[in-house]
Amino acid sequence: MPRPRKWRKVCCLPERNQFGPLNAPINQDHFLTMTVDEYETIRLIDLEGFTQEESADQMKIARTTVQRIYNDARKKLAESLVKGKMLRIEGGDYKLCDGLEPYCGCGGCQKHRCGRAFQE
Repeated sequence: MPRPRKWRKVCCLPERNQFGPLNAPINQDHFLTMTVDEYETIRLIDLEGFTQEESADQMKIARTTVQRIYNDARKKLAESLVKGKMLRIEGGDYKLCDGLEPYCGCGGCQKHRCGRAFQE
C-alpha cells in the first residue's frame, strides 16, 4: 500500500486561475492543468527568490519533493508558452495557510492575501 501524500502548505491562491493565448481554441486538448502546489513553488522560487530548501521549509515538505514539483510546474509553463496551450491552476494536495502564524516567512499567507491587506 503506498504512503499517503503529505499536504503542502500554500500561502495563497492565485488571483486568476486561467492563463494563455487569447485566440486559443476552447477544447480540452488545448488545456494544461497546474496544481496549486506547483503554482506555489513557482511563486516561492521564481517570484519571491527562495531557495528550494527555504521553499520546502515554507511548504512543510522535503526539498526533493519541492524540486520534483518545481520541475513539473516549469515543464507545464514551457508547454503552455511554446505550444500555445491554456494553463489552468486547480487541485493538488495542499492546505491553505491558516493565517495564525505571526509571520509565515514569505509575507503572503492568507492573513496577508499575498501582500494585500486582509479584508473580511
